[in-house]
Amino acid sequence: MKRSLFPFLLLMLFAGTLLAQNQLPIKIADSKIQPLQDLVDLDLQSNLEKELKSNPQWKKLMSQKKMAVGVVDLSDPDNVKFARINGNHMMYAASLPKIAILLTAMDAIDSGDLVETAEVKADMRIMISKSSNSAATRMIDRVGYERIGSVMTNPKYEFYNEETGGGLWVGKRYGGGGDTNREPIKNLSHAASVTQVCRFYYLLANGKLVNENRSKQMLKILENPELHHKFVNTLEKIAPAARLFRKSGSWKNFHSDSILVWGKEPNRRYILVALIDDPNGENIIRSLVKPVERALNNPTLVSTR
Repeated sequence: MKRSLFPFLLLMLFAGTLLAQNQLPIKIADSKIQPLQDLVDLDLQSNLEKELKSNPQWKKLMSQKKMAVGVVDLSDPDNVKFARINGNHMMYAASLPKIAILLTAMDAIDSGDLVETAEVKADMRIMISKSSNSAATRMIDRVGYERIGSVMTNPKYEFYNEETGGGLWVGKRYGGGGDTNREPIKNLSHAASVTQVCRFYYLLANGKLVNENRSKQMLKILENPELHHKFVNTLEKIAPAARLFRKSGSWKNFHSDSILVWGKEPNRRYILVALIDDPNGENIIRSLVKPVERALNNPTLVSTR
């Protein structure tokens, strides 16, 4: 009887392990979380550069530091890979840094400094899913610039670090009027670098933003974006079954997008971030998905040009 149970128990253990690997947040020990610069993979870096530099327009923009791209391969949670082009180059990112407001709000709620009312919940959702400027401004007023800056520079996260070129920052309401608290390096009001945004999603996917429960809340808010442009436009066509967690931004020539893609197939699990300073930025971002998936050696797209 005991012998006959052993294979069954082994199978159940294996199934449970697979289920855990397929869930978000990923179940992983804090000790396994590493700085992204320590996860740079030379093969992925080479593939990414080869794919993107094969486009003359993109190559020129990257050389001018008007285009930055970062990608994190999450297909194997125990062997995460990172690649980036202009990774630490901070740019104006319009609405993308609203993810900094979301994290700050969750930090304030968790510590009891912000009451999680129905209005706060609704504002956090539409600030992300619909990129509502009025909701973002209300959330900024609730948590304050000082707290946003404190969370972004917190050693636990280091989403903004002057020594490495800056990063994520929100220092102005999304609308007219009011005081400002621009970041100190370039005097930008809404800033990002692809490395720090990739790190945001990396920690989020592993349940390490505030804590696992708050990370789950943020994942829920970021999932099912209601704006279907840029990365989402392409992914809804080529990977309709994939879960998408996303925040984008656009203002004048500045176009940005950030997404956590979680497909049913492990080879389509990655983070992708792009910052573009070009009038054609919207179309460039749409066109980035396929070459990036080729760089990741996704077998469904490797042979597709």
